[in-house]
Amino acid sequence: MIPLTAIVTGASEGLGKSFALELASRKIDLVLVSLSGSGLLELANYIRKNFEVKVTIFEADLTLAESCTSLFALLKSEELTAHILINNAGLGNWSWFEDKNIGFYKKQIELNVIAPVLLTHLFLAQLDEDRTAYLLNVGSLAGRFVVPKKQVYGATKSFINYFTRCLQLEMESANISISLLSPGGINTKPELLVLNHTLKGIAKATITEPDRVAYEAIHGMFLGKKEIIPGGVNKLMVVLNAILPGFIKDMIIKSKLKPEVKL
Repeated sequence: MIPLTAIVTGASEGLGKSFALELASRKIDLVLVSLSGSGLLELANYIRKNFEVKVTIFEADLTLAESCTSLFALLKSEELTAHILINNAGLGNWSWFEDKNIGFYKKQIELNVIAPVLLTHLFLAQLDEDRTAYLLNVGSLAGRFVVPKKQVYGATKSFINYFTRCLQLEMESANISISLLSPGGINTKPELLVLNHTLKGIAKATITEPDRVAYEAIHGMFLGKKEIIPGGVNKLMVVLNAILPGFIKDMIIKSKLKPEVKL
């Protein structure tokens, strides 16, 4: 049987890179997508050498709609069918709303919301109906909780949550498994590693390593899990969020913001 082929967006670093390595370890061919000059070629060569799988790279800016269509045009020209799509590419931030310009928020919405929708539509159109396909959308616990300084980012992840759940219902009878990954904080970049090391208590316990998240996500995806929440503390937080009254959650959030009130 022809090996499975997986598309991974935002594949050159962080969680995307961990996804690529995890899939390669399972002998799954890869289509890696990331920005030009982000180290994608070096990663592809490393994977080819160490895992002996086929790796296709596509360097593009997914905030441009034409990049999404060009990706699937490339696959068609190479007679490749993608069986797995991991919508991982995203733009985050930790800042007061007025501290970022409108160009940043436009780009964030285009990458976190529009690109996954377009890629998913194009992915579904090229599927082989006789073979099980897999769609993994990377959300975030920030899409479940009210988190100041993550206002637009959290809203984009709420969209991914809603979008994924709707697709799960719409395509229940189709030969495709659709999963939502809802991680907490992840040590994906050096600056995040430094920031996360300053956390204490429960906040620190919610942080997970990208390799662990990738393993749990891919494992859960192949098991057909509808939602994958890495880490026991994160699972507990989701349960507590569902049962705590809104005013108590607001009090907790405001208490955490007091030291950061702007002058």
